[in-house]
Amino acid sequence: MSLNGFMFPRSATGKSSLVPDTPWHYSGSLLTMEYRTHVDRVAELLPEGCELADEDPGAVAIIWAEWQNCRDDYSEILDPARSQYKEAFVVARCKYQGQTYSRCLYIWVDSDYALVRGHFQGYPKKLASIFVSRPITVGQAGPRLEVGGKFGASVTAYDHKLAHGTFEITEETDRGGFVNGHPMIHNRWMPAIEGDGSDSLNELVTMRAYQSELGRSFKGKIDLQLFDSPVEELADLEVLEPIAGYWQEVAFSWRSGTTLKRRNLPEID
Repeated sequence: MSLNGFMFPRSATGKSSLVPDTPWHYSGSLLTMEYRTHVDRVAELLPEGCELADEDPGAVAIIWAEWQNCRDDYSEILDPARSQYKEAFVVARCKYQGQTYSRCLYIWVDSDYALVRGHFQGYPKKLASIFVSRPITVGQAGPRLEVGGKFGASVTAYDHKLAHGTFEITEETDRGGFVNGHPMIHNRWMPAIEGDGSDSLNELVTMRAYQSELGRSFKGKIDLQLFDSPVEELADLEVLEPIAGYWQEVAFSWRSGTTLKRRNLPEID
């Protein structure tokens, strides 16, 4: 009898797999804070073969996202513990073979299945505590999606606060920033079990949604602080100059990516 399931643990039925097979559908909101940092700090985080973006190479974005997600049978929607999670991630732009990509430098999530799903795609996800203000339409316990609406967001890992930001809406817009506006380029890595410094998996991959939809979008001003941590390097991407902030409703569906480069690994004797 074969073992089944998209990811581990695999079983006879595949029911126990932490991550279901694709496609995956996402609906949610993004709070994006774009700023400029030291160009050399961005450059040192790019993999071999990737170069800095031609224009504004020191521009990065930290993005707080709140998602609801499901697969084609929509079973997760009626079991929301399996359909909801938050994440915070840092994006820069880079070039590979003449094409511009968005590159996720760091990312934190608050759910195990989102973490493992990200590892499959090449996102370097880690667990954290993530909070972001939710807009309201009644009452006073939250920001309104209108000029003057104020949002806060934070991410904390291993009890160390990594980032805290505020955003105030100044206008409606039809865009959500420029840093995270390209196909993603990731690395999929897995060290060899021998522990000799070699890899059993080493790929450069790209991906984008096969369908997407945008909802309401707002632009505004931001205030962003980054904090030191003994096990994180986010603070090295120092905020030198705020650019702008955005709040946006988004939805997309993802099925697969493309391998750009696969490093030849030594044969096993």
